[in-house]
Amino acid sequence: MNKKLFSFISIILLAFTLQSCAVYKATEQPGKKDLSVLNRGTDREKVIAELGKPVHTSMKHGHRVDVFSFVQGYSTGVKTARALGHGVADVMTMGLWEVVGTPIEGIANGTENKVKVVYKHNRVERVIALAGKQAASKATG
Repeated sequence: MNKKLFSFISIILLAFTLQSCAVYKATEQPGKKDLSVLNRGTDREKVIAELGKPVHTSMKHGHRVDVFSFVQGYSTGVKTARALGHGVADVMTMGLWEVVGTPIEGIANGTENKVKVVYKHNRVERVIALAGKQAASKATG
């Protein structure tokens, strides 16, 4: 086997070995949370079911207060489109896209959010954004 053919086969094998790192990372990104559970009147159980267990719970002035910390991720459609894009780029560049695609997926892994939810009779009364863009858009107090 000549040296050029061996190099070519090695590059192709390396490309297929590396291929899918960015694709896999894109599909494993966190899912999108339904922030409509932060609307006034939503039952506390629904909020917890969507955002997870609160990082802190207390009682203030007769009202339960929960603090949630969560990552707002991506919809299934967005994750699929990203994975397909990485796959096409991998094939077109014989795997070299992984040098760019994998770090991109490492950085673009959702947005950290933190909210304080005040309940009245176990229903959302107010939402106070503590961190994050999505949280701020849902703040009511």
